[in-house]
Amino acid sequence: MSATGPSWPGHPVVLAAAGVSLVLAPQAEGLPEVLHWGADLGPLGQAELDEFRIARERGVSASALDEPWPFTLAPGEGDGWAGAPGLLLERNGGPIRPRWRVTGFSVTSTDITVTARSAGVLLETDLGLDAHGVLRVRHRVRNEGATPVRVVVADAVLPLDDRATELLDFSGRWTRERMPQRRPRTQGTLVRESRRGRTGHDSPTLLAAGVPGFGDRHGELWAAHLAWSGDARYRVDDLPEGRVAIGVGELLRPGEVELAAGEVFETPDGVFAWSDRGLDGVSARLHASLRDRPHHPTSPRPVVLNTWEAVYFDHDLPTLRRLADVGAAIGVERFVLDDGWFRGRRDDRAGLGDWVVDEAVWPDGLHPLVDHVRGLGMQFGLWVEPEMVNLDSDLAREHPDWLLTPDADRARTMRHQHVLDLALPEVREHLLKHLSALLDEYDIAYLKWDQNRDLLEATHLGRAGVDAQVRALYDLLDTVRARYPALEIESCASGGARIDLGILDRTDRVWASDSNDPVERTRLQRWTELLLPPELIGSHVGPPRSHTSGRHADLGFRIATTLFASPGLEWDLTTCGPHELEVLTAWIDFYRRVRPTLHTGELVHDTPIDGGALLTGAVAPDRAHAVYRLSRTDSGDRSVPPPLRLPGLDPTRRYRLRVVDELPAPRLLDVRPPVWLAAGKTVATGRVLAEAGLAAPLLAPAQALVLELTALDGGT
Repeated sequence: MSATGPSWPGHPVVLAAAGVSLVLAPQAEGLPEVLHWGADLGPLGQAELDEFRIARERGVSASALDEPWPFTLAPGEGDGWAGAPGLLLERNGGPIRPRWRVTGFSVTSTDITVTARSAGVLLETDLGLDAHGVLRVRHRVRNEGATPVRVVVADAVLPLDDRATELLDFSGRWTRERMPQRRPRTQGTLVRESRRGRTGHDSPTLLAAGVPGFGDRHGELWAAHLAWSGDARYRVDDLPEGRVAIGVGELLRPGEVELAAGEVFETPDGVFAWSDRGLDGVSARLHASLRDRPHHPTSPRPVVLNTWEAVYFDHDLPTLRRLADVGAAIGVERFVLDDGWFRGRRDDRAGLGDWVVDEAVWPDGLHPLVDHVRGLGMQFGLWVEPEMVNLDSDLAREHPDWLLTPDADRARTMRHQHVLDLALPEVREHLLKHLSALLDEYDIAYLKWDQNRDLLEATHLGRAGVDAQVRALYDLLDTVRARYPALEIESCASGGARIDLGILDRTDRVWASDSNDPVERTRLQRWTELLLPPELIGSHVGPPRSHTSGRHADLGFRIATTLFASPGLEWDLTTCGPHELEVLTAWIDFYRRVRPTLHTGELVHDTPIDGGALLTGAVAPDRAHAVYRLSRTDSGDRSVPPPLRLPGLDPTRRYRLRVVDELPAPRLLDVRPPVWLAAGKTVATGRVLAEAGLAAPLLAPAQALVLELTALDGGT
């Protein structure tokens, strides 16, 4: 359907794709009403849409408004909405009470744009439904009056089906990000707020509302994410009048966004996904949507060797050369020099902000190391943290006025550092100059872009400064990427404290956590995968004893945990024995062979009912190949575990299954393992493997079994 004109048509309009539909209906006054978001309602002509609108019109109860009230694109009190407002604006110290008049619209098969005006304000709302059924909602507010307008709330809000009575979101902390939490939906407004100035270790990440008991691959649910790297609000409103809503939006501090005459505020995208096949259905939509982006990485994701847990701040050219030699010998493809290379940086208390190579450590610059790494056939990457500064630095001494704080002497530090005010043009110009000098002088393919602290009392020109800071960061990243289009950038923020679709519009990888403990990683990667496909998630093999938790883990489990990710190593490989190096070489060879499936296939999960185990799989788009990993973090509740079911395969095809022997065999608690496992292979149809399953081995805690399946026939 396509239409344009100065006012809304007299009929509802619909966007539909990939089994999802959105239906909007015009009103005689006010913004259009959202009649439906969820399962595709099938082909609807204008007569059917008119009937649908009539069928959805509610009655009027006692002690309520005298007429049915609509759920609009920006629900507020003027609509009769008693929940948290979708849009709240102020002028002259008081609230604007809009009576919106639609003045324009554009409708295509994939997008709707609505323009409305009231009280000297223009509101433009874009809704886009992509080919995978992912809906994005964005507002633009323009001040068309003579006096300033303050934006207080500008959320993307959609109606939520009343069957969605169970909520899932996430919290966490450093080294334990994205831990799930479930709760029943109750009446009132439930709001999760992030006030950290970045996405945060405890970010909700994604708010899902579903039918009771929804799981990995079953149940209908509706999910929302905010594509934004600053303060955020995730919300569910459940009103006694029977209206339920789900929404996301930027959390704005008092007075943070004030529009002078003619100025425009554009919200981050609210990203919405519906699924009738559980959490994996949401992931499938989001992953496919991300993979369709023009800038999504398409080259094979290289195996990374990062130097942090190998040498920390102790940079020594002969040691780093030896490390690079060992890495190249086992198949590493990208070598990343982490923190400690720049002037005065012997620990985390000094030097941050002075982005010049330390002459005392590197008298010939980084050339000897870069040339050595490149000569071994590996890419070279470099760690930077441009947004931050130590007070013990030349930059802070020369420009104390560049700090994003009202009082540097009293402001609290985190990792002994302060934040630079990127919204000052001179700060961005300074950082761009120094980053460009490095990228121009050295053959750098990759920047690990870190951000190691929350923003507290962020103040830009006397006003709350988080919004300006995030937009300035985006501008800086966009400028760097435009200047160096072949450069790849990783988003790291004390590990996984900045993982969102806003930062991923400008980066190629995220560091999921500072923890390489595979037990912790098994859980946090599963929930990071809910939002992101594996190729965007960095996960490294660490040393036998975890740097963050102190836990010891077998090499096979550490390796297997990195498989469904963008993998690498964070380990002093010069300390490895011949057997360890042989195992690492075999793992890298296997990963290289199967990464097309891992990084283009559909991700599937199953959580066996005995607890302590998780199945993760990737099934190739043509379903001719698949890789699965069964991980066990504790011994579980049963001496004989439930069958091992492998979802996602073509039910009509026969598959040869083999145990991946390129990885060390896991330890079992079985006295005698299942027959098929002892043989190391079997053949079965996809339907048998998914529905009946295999006799499952009882893995010992902190062990993983990896399986590879190859179709033997064409199927249907």
